[in-house]
Amino acid sequence: MKLCIIGASSGIGKALANLCIRDGHQVYGTYFQHPETDLGFSGYQRVNVLDETLDLDFLPDTLDGLVYCPGSVVLKPFGRVSADEFISDYQLQVIGLTKVIQSLLPRLKNSTQASIVVFSTVAVQSGFPFHSLVSASKGAVEGLTKALAAEFSPNIRVNCIAPSITDTPLVGNLLNTNEKKDMSAKRHPLKKIGKPEDVANLAKFLLTEESGWMTGQILPLDGGISTLRISG
Repeated sequence: MKLCIIGASSGIGKALANLCIRDGHQVYGTYFQHPETDLGFSGYQRVNVLDETLDLDFLPDTLDGLVYCPGSVVLKPFGRVSADEFISDYQLQVIGLTKVIQSLLPRLKNSTQASIVVFSTVAVQSGFPFHSLVSASKGAVEGLTKALAAEFSPNIRVNCIAPSITDTPLVGNLLNTNEKKDMSAKRHPLKKIGKPEDVANLAKFLLTEESGWMTGQILPLDGGISTLRISG
């Protein structure tokens, strides 16, 4: 497969690139702030998804998979969130995603097994305090997932992973002490927090024909926190 991972230099994107390169797939990656040059990409370039003109000409004419990893997690009381913060977060998480998909759609249409994987958060469906900013933008991503899955079928599949907190640089300030990690782990029925590889494994499955009968799905990957209530 020929895959493009937008945001492949750290966290889930880097873990996914590792998995796919190890399995022999051609992986083309982008980064914004943190270049990673040791993975063995087939192509690798700095890209700002908010630029007026996206420079993605380094990608091949046919793409079998697209994964959009850029995101942000800002938690604060709703009364302290400004309108500009809502707009900025939406620009990155939704408009950036939209621009990338529109730009790469011809390449995806050239494939016989194209798959798009995007990311939401468990907070959209479950509802957590201080998550209004990320829940608003990721809620839009979930809606876009279903709309595009319907519009692109049967040629391009579109699915969305909705993780709980995962130990990546994106949430470093939320997990920067052992005490914070322990508290977060205890909130989950499985008593642990997610690793980038946990999410990357599901993303890799969604990119392959092993998930060929799946599209338009929002898949929780959250240690059980969205569906289970346990004591202790």
